[in-house]
Amino acid sequence: MPVARELLARPAVRVAPRLLGAVVGSDIGGQHVAIRLTEVEAYEGIDDPASHAFRGLTPRTAVMFGPPGHLYCYFTYGMHWCANVVCGPDGRAAAVLLRAGEVIDGVEVARLRRPAARRDADLARGPARLATCLGLDAASNGIDLCDPASPVRLESMPSRASAALMSGPRVGISVAQGHPWRFWLRDDPTVSAFRTGGRKQARIDPAD
Repeated sequence: MPVARELLARPAVRVAPRLLGAVVGSDIGGQHVAIRLTEVEAYEGIDDPASHAFRGLTPRTAVMFGPPGHLYCYFTYGMHWCANVVCGPDGRAAAVLLRAGEVIDGVEVARLRRPAARRDADLARGPARLATCLGLDAASNGIDLCDPASPVRLESMPSRASAALMSGPRVGISVAQGHPWRFWLRDDPTVSAFRTGGRKQARIDPAD
C-alpha cells in the first residue's frame, strides 16, 4: 500500500528528510520501475522565493496547493521533466523536488529509457534523469501518489530520518540560496554530481 497522505501533510522541510530512503514506484507504459530516493530538496511555496508557487496560485502551480500526496511535474530548459512530491496542509503550497535515487526494480526498463547512462548508479542521478527513469511527463502532473490504483505511487517511507542524512544549500537557484534545504544520504553513489562555478555546495550536518 502507498504511504498515508497525512504523513505528507507537513511543511516541506520536515517531509524532505523523511523521503530519503522512500521508494517511488511507476507502472507508466505498463513497465515497472522503482527508485529509492537518495537526494531531495524542499520548497516552501509562498514563503520561499525559489519556489514556483512563490507568486501564488496559477494554472501551472495549482497542484502544489494541495491536497498533499500528489505529483507536481514541470518542464525545464525546454527539454527535461522534473518531479516533486506535494506536501503541507491542503491549500498551502509546498513540495519536495526528487533530485536523485537508486533504481531498485526495473533496471532494464530504466536502461532503455536512459541509454546514455554509463553505470546503473547514474541512471537516476539528477532530477531530470530520475523523472525519465520513471517515465514521467506532462500527463504525470497531478497523479495521486497515495492512491493504490495510481500509475505512480509513493510505496514506502522510512519511519525516521536516516543516520546518514546530510543537508546543505539547494543548487541551481538564484534566490534563497542560503537555506540548507537540500538533503541527501552521505556517500551514496547515486547522489547527483555538482559542477564547478558556484554550483558545488558545502555539506552541512543537519539539525536533530
